[in-house]
Amino acid sequence: MIRTVALSLALLPAAALAQDTRTATFAGGCFWCIEADFEKVNGVSEVVSGYTGGTTEDPTYETLKGSGHYEAVEIVYDPDVVNYDQLLYAFFRSVDPTDAGGQFCDRGDVYRTAVFVDTPEERAAAEAAKAVAQRELGQQIVTPIIEAGPFYVAEDYHQDYYKGDQRIITRRGIKTQADAYEFYRDACGRDDRVAELWGDAAPFVDRP
Repeated sequence: MIRTVALSLALLPAAALAQDTRTATFAGGCFWCIEADFEKVNGVSEVVSGYTGGTTEDPTYETLKGSGHYEAVEIVYDPDVVNYDQLLYAFFRSVDPTDAGGQFCDRGDVYRTAVFVDTPEERAAAEAAKAVAQRELGQQIVTPIIEAGPFYVAEDYHQDYYKGDQRIITRRGIKTQADAYEFYRDACGRDDRVAELWGDAAPFVDRP
């Protein structure tokens, strides 16, 4: 069952209201997981998995190593419903921003966290959100704020992987993509670590 997350509207300043959709770009480890999390948010119309932050043109999943690119997502959202500050708040509390070597069981530069910004206003908001998260966590946050560059959309089979019904061969037999994703996420310890760090502030962790 897909759970819808309504982020607190108390965080939404009146000045942020607008009529157009906007895009936020985050890297938080496996892009399947970030996509699955943020597609639950009211006001988010689409989350696209892809690659960004490196120097190689037209990267693919097979050529990521050594390219400087991150697995990342572009989040398309309606600022009338959810604003950039709210997305930043949720992002920092959906990852382990103290880990400079990857995320959870996924290690290496490809799986580092980052916030990619397009404007001075986005940079200021991201830096402020990072500072607040660091104060609340009481630990150093290593997530960089990076000037946005080209975003390369990942291969079709990566998009919406978490809810795919295609049957694939895994070490535990034949499973649908959705079932394989759930097993991967649980085995990787993502939600356990996020809950350990953020407790009740973690927006995407299911609790008893």
